[in-house]
Amino acid sequence: MSRPLSISLAQLMQAYDVFFIDQFGVLRDDAGPYEGAIAALSQLASAGRTIVILSNSGRSGDYNSERLIKMGFAADSFDFFVTSGDVAFDILSRPENAIAKGARCLTVSSGGDSNLADRLGLVSANTAADAEIVIVSGSEAERVSMDDYRDMLRPAAERGVPCYCTNPDIHKLHTGSVAPGAGSIAKLYETMGGPVTWLGKPHPEIYEYALRLTAVSDRRCVVCIGDSIEHDILGAKSAGLDSVLVRTGILSNANEEELETVSASVGAYPTHTLQSFAL
Repeated sequence: MSRPLSISLAQLMQAYDVFFIDQFGVLRDDAGPYEGAIAALSQLASAGRTIVILSNSGRSGDYNSERLIKMGFAADSFDFFVTSGDVAFDILSRPENAIAKGARCLTVSSGGDSNLADRLGLVSANTAADAEIVIVSGSEAERVSMDDYRDMLRPAAERGVPCYCTNPDIHKLHTGSVAPGAGSIAKLYETMGGPVTWLGKPHPEIYEYALRLTAVSDRRCVVCIGDSIEHDILGAKSAGLDSVLVRTGILSNANEEELETVSASVGAYPTHTLQSFAL
């Protein structure tokens, strides 16, 4: 496979009309915005491009949008903020998929978030032994070991309790390093025999949701910018969209050989690479 072409944000602006931009690893990390990202996003919007922030967050787009604005990003510098949590709510609210209100739900998240369960009218389960549903929307693997997560979830997995992973990210950024993400916890659930429904990048539903919002008719005018080959680049390929791998975020320290290995393993290569989301 030929090496993807390095490109600038100015060149991308000329080549594409619609931008699907990842949040963590492209615009910001857990500490705050990357240098130049606030100005770059505003200039992209000022040039008349349609911008969707596309995030594997189990929380709502409204919550994430408010948080991004508090960090200094202009409210008018993006058109939509779509999260895997929003897509999960949309899908699980449909009559053919609806979960019974009042069902006991164990949510595995960060910061005590139970947004999706609350929106669906579910009741919090105290333990996995009590749960009728499991939602994995976040990870605190920087302080909770994977062995502890295994012990926590085993009673539900062994009973075959359905699990919905609304944040498929295998890794997360934490204080400048990489820790297991919610996707790693959901994979652990699968290894114990629990069934998992995956909602978010790289799975197609989140891209179709975003494409409907933007009313795109020609997918060639859309580009996806992300820092993960396994999620952003593979997801873009699966949706028939061009992609850009930004060299910040979880692969910032990877060399070309390591990037080739990851791309080959998932069968997805970026159309372009971008050093950072800045002008």
